[in-house]
Amino acid sequence: MLNGRLYRAAFVPFLFALAIAAFSLGARPTPLASTLAPDAFEGQRAYAQLSGLATRFPDRRPGGAGDEGLARYVVRTLKGLGGGFSVHEQRFEAQTIAGERTLSTVVAQRPGSTNAAPIVIVAHRDAAAAGARAELSGTAALLELARVFAARETKRTIILASTSGGSGGAAGAAELIEGLHGPFDAAVVLGDLASAQVRRPSVVPYSDGFGSAPAQLQRTVLEAIKNEGGGNAGSPSLFGQLAHLAFPLAAGEQGVLNRDGLPAVLIQVSGERGPAPGQAVSEARMEAYGRAALSAIDALDKAPDISQAMQSGLVLQRKTMPAWALRLLAATLLLPVLITVADGLARARRRRLRVGRWMLWTLSCALPFLACALFAYLLGWLGILGATPSVPVLPSALPFDGKAATAVLAALLTFALCWLLWVTLVRRLGWGARADPESGGLAMLLVAASIGVLVWLGNPFTALLMLPALHLGLLLASPELRPRRIGALALVALALAPLALLVAFYAHQLGLGVGGVAWTGLLLLAGGHVGFFAALLWSAALGCVAAAGVVAAGPARVAPLPGVRSNEDTEVTIRGPVSYAGPGSLGGTESALRR
Repeated sequence: MLNGRLYRAAFVPFLFALAIAAFSLGARPTPLASTLAPDAFEGQRAYAQLSGLATRFPDRRPGGAGDEGLARYVVRTLKGLGGGFSVHEQRFEAQTIAGERTLSTVVAQRPGSTNAAPIVIVAHRDAAAAGARAELSGTAALLELARVFAARETKRTIILASTSGGSGGAAGAAELIEGLHGPFDAAVVLGDLASAQVRRPSVVPYSDGFGSAPAQLQRTVLEAIKNEGGGNAGSPSLFGQLAHLAFPLAAGEQGVLNRDGLPAVLIQVSGERGPAPGQAVSEARMEAYGRAALSAIDALDKAPDISQAMQSGLVLQRKTMPAWALRLLAATLLLPVLITVADGLARARRRRLRVGRWMLWTLSCALPFLACALFAYLLGWLGILGATPSVPVLPSALPFDGKAATAVLAALLTFALCWLLWVTLVRRLGWGARADPESGGLAMLLVAASIGVLVWLGNPFTALLMLPALHLGLLLASPELRPRRIGALALVALALAPLALLVAFYAHQLGLGVGGVAWTGLLLLAGGHVGFFAALLWSAALGCVAAAGVVAAGPARVAPLPGVRSNEDTEVTIRGPVSYAGPGSLGGTESALRR
């Protein structure tokens, strides 16, 4: 039913789009340079302060006594520095890894000599586990940077912020944006600066929304780390960029800042995963990364202009590909499927196949996935899961324990029960649990292609996850091309490969096991990180995969539904329609019949 020649011809626009994308490649922006002597940041003093704070405030659960005690210490220290800093404290209610808590954010602001937009420096105080010296190194570095800036003049206003909630949920960073009035040029988030173990990338630019920090800001911090002896901090990989653009997921405070319009990068020796609670710390590492942070901030302060355009394209070696070129490439790869499916629909209508019935059947396959998502929303709304921050949380903050395993098991049982109810539903509606290989496969492709267009309009990088499934689905929808059952099921598994790679990437970056992946997915839904419309699209897309699996597992042909005539039952005659009076209308000659 599907036209292979038309499908191959529809790839011609992709060749033109590829040429346009090649000419769209541009050079990366150059990093900004600093003229400040790096030894202004005293690593020995900062490391001694880290040790003292860790001894004095070992337990710093968000909103707890240790967290509040450290906040008061930060206020006293910043006020004692002088240097023109005005210090105030903001208190608010927020969701944390410990549930709903009252948190405080300490803000110190020092005016610059010009009216240029301020630079924000952020470090969180709290920690999920006791001790956590590496996680406390950001606060120690923040206080040392405050001492440096109190003794020298800056062109831009410097804002220092000590937040809480950074151990999971980034509530302090979100409240900081609401409490301050922009615009801002850039933000530098100080995470783990002292771990003895390095995990790349040490400069994390990713946003909790679409895009990442400006390329110039990233390169400025990367160059500063390299110059100050921090080694190769590691640029985001191509696959990492694609993964974060296709499914934005950032556990650090820079994710919230970037999402809310403040360009920010996270400096963290232990990468996206963050440090383990008992991670050893190094004085030399803290000195190198602390000086790098100072050098980068000074370079931003001296720059006449800082680009605030979020990076939405891809960095390829030393070139950048803009987002519009990638959107064009994705569209031209989606075009062959759309044209072929539209032609197949026209053929099916001429043959009076009931494709609409099977489209509804395909959409019904999404109901178990949607029911599972609604169950997760219900768990979060009722507070059954306890803490459900709206921002992704690292496994060290909310580990996969007995309570988490119970919640995941309940979601899986809900999913299985919904599939049992689905079989009853489709039988009651007279659709049957097994789709017709021809019209059912075409209906599945029609629904999947429609979802692909909607996803492409919202985020072309997410649409890239669907492209292999759409093209492989053409084989399943063509009975004459579809391989045997094992091969057809292998095609369905191959269609899921991009999604599997995405999950595997985040599992590796964040240190998640199999249970941790399921628990994180449940929290993303329960906390509202994945909205209802996104859950609806994901459910529909996974429903198409389930429908493809049913088509692949079924026989080549099935008995027609009651009242529907199969192709074999249609009588083939030479005589044309009643109104036809052309050649052959009288039946033709014997020689013509032989031909």
